[in-house]
Amino acid sequence: MRVVRPVHTAESRRRSCTVRAAVRGGGMALALGLMTLSASAQRIDNSVAVFAALDKVTAKISRLEVPLNQTATFGSLKLTPRACYTRQATEQPKTTTFVEIDETLLDGKEKRIFTGWMFADSPGLNPVEHPVFDVWLTDCSFPRNVAQPRPNPGPAAAAGQQPQAPAAQPPAEETRRRRVPR
Repeated sequence: MRVVRPVHTAESRRRSCTVRAAVRGGGMALALGLMTLSASAQRIDNSVAVFAALDKVTAKISRLEVPLNQTATFGSLKLTPRACYTRQATEQPKTTTFVEIDETLLDGKEKRIFTGWMFADSPGLNPVEHPVFDVWLTDCSFPRNVAQPRPNPGPAAAAGQQPQAPAAQPPAEETRRRRVPR
């Protein structure tokens, strides 16, 4: 059996290069589109950050609900959250807080041991390094700026008319997929 291979001309090579570049560019456009979609998810500003704190000596885990810009004490640590953000329930969860953690030393002085962002879905990303205590973000609560979506009134409501219910449409027939022989 003899295999016949196509002859590549300069024109066919140019077209294949153009197609490959378009596919690569389309992939980049898709990636940029996905980044834009994820960046457009509206964050919700909350007024309380919820932490879990572990005392490694007693193996006791405590739940700390700390209002923003106020300080809570856990052992020798002082936690002060500055911002706490979540997303709507319909979006991918992403709970973050900016927190400052100070340790009270034996001589009464305070030493800053952590300043930065904590992420509830990745507690090990920015850990608090302390020999006796661990602190991580679990949630944010009491949203401040939840925008309720408004229904679009449409042109009928703008003209002072009552909006009409959409007409019942018959269910769309499911298209059958065919297998293409190879």
